[in-house]
Amino acid sequence: MIARHLRTGTGRRFAGPLLLGLTLLCVPVSAQADEALVTAQGANTLAIVDLEAGTVAAQVPIDGAPAGIALSPDRLTAFVTRPEGPGLAVVDLATRTVTGTLALPGGPLGIAVNPKSGAVYVADWYGSRIFVVSPDGARLDTEIQVGASPSGIAVTPDGATLLVANREGDSVSVVDVASATETQKIPVGRHPFGITLDAEGTRAYTANVTSNDVSVIDVPGRHEIGRVTTGERPYVVALAGPRGFVTDQYSGTVTVFNLKTLTNVAAIEVGDHPEGIAASRDGRTLTVANWGSNTLSVIDATTLKVTNEIKVPDGPRAFGDFLR
Repeated sequence: MIARHLRTGTGRRFAGPLLLGLTLLCVPVSAQADEALVTAQGANTLAIVDLEAGTVAAQVPIDGAPAGIALSPDRLTAFVTRPEGPGLAVVDLATRTVTGTLALPGGPLGIAVNPKSGAVYVADWYGSRIFVVSPDGARLDTEIQVGASPSGIAVTPDGATLLVANREGDSVSVVDVASATETQKIPVGRHPFGITLDAEGTRAYTANVTSNDVSVIDVPGRHEIGRVTTGERPYVVALAGPRGFVTDQYSGTVTVFNLKTLTNVAAIEVGDHPEGIAASRDGRTLTVANWGSNTLSVIDATTLKVTNEIKVPDGPRAFGDFLR
């Protein structure tokens, strides 16, 4: 029952160590997302949401309290972490079926995919390590030691470097993919969870859960260059145009900040306990998974208004790369 023991101050299951992460991959720019692929932990399902229609189009049963999600470079396969499996599920998005599972030890949570090689990276919350899984999700190839309680993972666009948010280590691990070794730890705020890279791979943003801020990291320089104050218990960061958007779990808001000046712009009220957030490929909208209210909030990135609320199955996490 691993998922029931990973908590933040709320005492709710998987409220903190899950999402997360955000883990966002740098993917080619395309049209606005048509689907949200939402891990619904309470319902043990992957909900496929038609964003235009505002409805759940299908559900793929996945046991083991599905949590993190990442997509293959061609966007045709989803990889889902199962903390209570524990392990990984592979989902064919054309047939909407689970085509394989892989048992993994510890507490698999955050997940990302290398945009060049297709390798799958899974964070083990309990083991202070990253599992490197084959692109088909069928084989564990190696492990990489990182900091305490790794959560969100981001991969640079060239596929050469991993950045890992170490929640209990108050740091970000820099990992060289070729040698599968950690080369540096960058100090950040308290309890970083989600980590997001910009499209160029030059800046990274961590949502620091207990210091209520976002750390901004100069990736080539390997150091923190600033902080942005958020609402209470920030979880994941998404980027759209000139702004950053942060889910604030306890505040029920999304904090908006200017990426250039690192100053606050607004706080948008969304559903209860927002966790996963991602921007559409055209940067026009943000989609937020509200764990407490079992909804998705859709935000217009220009007007900063919520334009739709979509009901989804119980316990939506959407920790990772979940729009396509």
